[in-house]
Amino acid sequence: MSRRNGRVIAFQALYSWDVSKSSLDDLLTFSWLQKDSEIEAGVSEQTAVISETAKEERTFASLIIAGTISHIDEIDKLIENHLSASWSMDRISRVALAILRTSIYELLFQNGAEAKIVIDEAVNIAKDFDTDDSYKFINAVLDKIGKDEAKRA
Repeated sequence: MSRRNGRVIAFQALYSWDVSKSSLDDLLTFSWLQKDSEIEAGVSEQTAVISETAKEERTFASLIIAGTISHIDEIDKLIENHLSASWSMDRISRVALAILRTSIYELLFQNGAEAKIVIDEAVNIAKDFDTDDSYKFINAVLDKIGKDEAKRA
């Protein structure tokens, strides 16, 4: 299973949730994933392996999506508290916000999630899906939150 793919799916779902106000149930059906129809239409052995992998990725993504939404107020408050004085929530791109939210959920609520891995994945996802420099912003915010949480533990 690729946790990276699960994280990408989760970030995309959170982006959709934020922009279109899709319901959690709609997000968790994953009908919006283009690959689903292609994977489930196949009958070869290779496709069966891909399909099993896709199910594991969706399961991982589901945990992140549902958990993030259920803790959204707490997560958003943490983001606000870790922004520099010149930044506000309104200034954060929707893509960066979705990446931050899912990553913070993992850092705070998923047992065994290693901060370094979660932050590295968030940075790489930002490099792939957001503006050129957003990964620096995401890295800085997540690093501050990770360090603050480590002090509390």
